Amino acid sequence: MKRYYPWLMAVMGLLILLTSNGLIVTGLTAFDESLLKEFGWTRSELKMRDLITLVLAGWLGPFIGVVIDRAGPRKLILAGIALLAGLYFAYAYVHSLTQLYLIHVGFGVVLVAAGLTVSVIYVSQWFSLNRGTAIGIALVGTSMGGMLFPRLGVYLMETLGMNWRTAFMWEMAIPLTFLVIAYFFVRSPQPGGIKPWGADKAAAKVISDAAANIVTLPDVTYKQALRTRTFWALAVVAMATFFSIMAVSQNLFLHMRDLQFAPAQAGNALALMFGLAMVGKFLFGALADVVPPKAVFLVNLTIMATGAFILATMRADLIWYSLILFGLGWGGLYTMIQLLAVNAFGLSSAGKILGSVTLLDATTAGLGIWLAAKIFDLTGSYQPAFQLVFGLIVLALIMATLVRDERIRLAAAAS
Repeated sequence: MKRYYPWLMAVMGLLILLTSNGLIVTGLTAFDESLLKEFGWTRSELKMRDLITLVLAGWLGPFIGVVIDRAGPRKLILAGIALLAGLYFAYAYVHSLTQLYLIHVGFGVVLVAAGLTVSVIYVSQWFSLNRGTAIGIALVGTSMGGMLFPRLGVYLMETLGMNWRTAFMWEMAIPLTFLVIAYFFVRSPQPGGIKPWGADKAAAKVISDAAANIVTLPDVTYKQALRTRTFWALAVVAMATFFSIMAVSQNLFLHMRDLQFAPAQAGNALALMFGLAMVGKFLFGALADVVPPKAVFLVNLTIMATGAFILATMRADLIWYSLILFGLGWGGLYTMIQLLAVNAFGLSSAGKILGSVTLLDATTAGLGIWLAAKIFDLTGSYQPAFQLVFGLIVLALIMATLVRDERIRLAAAAS
C-alpha cells in the first residue's frame, strides 16, 4: 500500500479541484439564466462576479508560497473547502448584486486556499518520477467539475423542479462531504518524492540514477525566474488561454440558449467540452512523460486554436466539433503549463512562480468572462468575442515557441 500512496494523493488533488473549481468556476453557469430572469441584471453585471473572484484569487496568488511553507497544504485545503460550503449556503439567500459580489470575494479566497497552485505543488512534492502523469490526474478534477456540476444544476431545477435557491442548498452537501474525506486522507507531501519500485533491481537502479540526475539540477530562484524569457512566455500563454477558456466556458450556456438549444443540451455542451478537457489533461500529461513536453504544448495550442476558429463561425451545426477540439486542446495545455513551469524552474520557488503566473492569468480570465458578456450586451452577439479568442490563442502559440528549460541553462552557466 505504501508504494501506491503517492497516487492516492494525486487522486486527492483531483478531488480538491473537482470540488473547488467545479463548484465555483463552472457549476454556477447552470444558474445564470434563473438569476437573470429573477433580478433583471444584464449579462455583464452578472459576470462581474467572476471577474471579482478571479482577480482576487490572482492577486492573492503570489503569497500562497509563504502560506504553504507556514501552514502546510492540508490546513489550507480544509479551510478552503469549509469556506466553500458556507458560501454556497449564503448564495441561496442572495437578493442583490452587492451580496452576490461579496460572496464571490469569498470564492476568490477559496480558489487560493484549495485551488490550482496549492494542488499542483501538493501533488508535485509527492513525485520526482511520473510527475507529468500525477499532475495530469490532479488536473482532471477541474474538467470533471465542468462535466458534472452544470448538468447537476440543470437536473435539480429542470427535472426535479427545484428553484435555484433550493438547488444551492442541496449542492452545499458536496463540499461538506469532501471536507470529511479530506480530513482523513489529505496528508503532507513526502520529502524527495516517490521512490522507484519494481522486481527488476537493475531497472530500478536505472530509474534511481535518472531521478538523481533530475534532482541535482539547480532550482531557479524567483528573482532569476523573473529575468528569464520562459517565465514571461508561459505567463503570456497562460493569460491568453485562460482569457479564452473562461470567456467561452462561462458564456457557453447562455450562448447555447441563444442558439435555441434546450437547457439540458446546453448543460451537455459544457459536459462535452470539459469531458474532452479531462481526457486531454490525463492523455497529454502521460504523453509528456515520454515525449518532449514542449512539443506536446505546441500541439495542444494548435488543436485549441482550430476549435476556436470553428466556434467563431457561429454555426450551430458545427458547434459540437468546435467544443471537442477546444476542450481537448485546452485540457492538455492546462497540464503542460503547470508541468513546464515546475520542470523549467524546479520546486524551490514553485509557489511564488506559479502564484505570479496565477496573478496574471486569473486577471485576464476574469476579464475574459466579463468582456465577452459586455460585448454581447453591446452587439447582441458573441461573435466578436469569439474572434478575439481565436486571435489570442494564435498569439499564445507563437509565444510557446520561446519556452525552454531554465534549470539546464543555469547548470550549464555554473559549470
